[in-house]
Amino acid sequence: MVFFGDPSATVVHACVRDGRGGSPTAVLDDGPFGEDVRRRVPKEAGTSHAVFVSPRPARDGLPVYSLRFFTSEGELPSCGHGTVAALGYLAARADTDAYRVFLRVAGRTFPGWAERKGSYAEVGFAYGPVELREPAAGESELVLPALGIAPDTLGRPEALRPDPLGRPETPVPGTLGRPETPVPGTLGRPETPVPDTLGPDTPGRPGALAPGPVRPGVRVASVGRPRLLVPVASRSGLAALAPDMERLRAACDRLGLLGCYVYSVPSPSGRVAARMFAPSIGVPEDIANANSTACLAAHLAGRGIGRIAVDMGDSLGSPATISATTRDGVVRLGGGVLITRPRP
Repeated sequence: MVFFGDPSATVVHACVRDGRGGSPTAVLDDGPFGEDVRRRVPKEAGTSHAVFVSPRPARDGLPVYSLRFFTSEGELPSCGHGTVAALGYLAARADTDAYRVFLRVAGRTFPGWAERKGSYAEVGFAYGPVELREPAAGESELVLPALGIAPDTLGRPEALRPDPLGRPETPVPGTLGRPETPVPGTLGRPETPVPDTLGPDTPGRPGALAPGPVRPGVRVASVGRPRLLVPVASRSGLAALAPDMERLRAACDRLGLLGCYVYSVPSPSGRVAARMFAPSIGVPEDIANANSTACLAAHLAGRGIGRIAVDMGDSLGSPATISATTRDGVVRLGGGVLITRPRP
């Protein structure tokens, strides 16, 4: 697909499942575009996100590209499925079956890779630090009603489950209804203290929130912008959700949240279903959200689950799957892509 006269504009279906579905993402070479044009690209391309790719000086004999991500609401500091789409795009353009590259996003550089088979490719990249914390009292109380989730229906993903990587199980605090021990805020970095209530001076969070109970299993996670991770007990319960989008956007805007990533309790093999609601960035529901999957992987790694495969997009008729593995404190994300070659 070509728009704005740019011959490199391509739509990539990121994180496809069994060779179909995925999240359509516009990828194009960067140029002298104003922000208004960048924000128009997703709508013109019929996608939720657009990725702008710029070459940088090579590193260790490998190409380097910087990435910028936009929705119709503006620029995002990072985008996981957009990164997956960019890897597929770059691999197809390089016309090689085994592709290696460095990507630069939000001031950090990390490796990416792709294995191509025609217009299909399996891609992956090593993720950066994930910040995790328990929600302050009152944060869950604003968001859960907007999602249509009653507190007593929350899932308990912190319960012991076999680790697919074969590591011994570790008892997890809080599984008997007692408050949990705080989880490290990042993989290898201490948690940032959070007040019990959000006062009027908290940036992006005007007004004080009434105190309320902290909900076990609910986490605030960030890879640039915070979002709420919310567990539910079953896939059927997840599929039945019908959030009040106006109320959810107001709650997320008040709390400074990107959105809410609701997921089912993992199976013993690490299979998960998830839905990402982000009306604050113009995406009521995302087909695939790899950033939030990295957040979930970091959270579950502390619960003895080292590998997950997350199914998304079924409620939107476009099945997607994102894989994530956590080893030695590093999250690696992966997925399949289908590339629509540009037309002249």
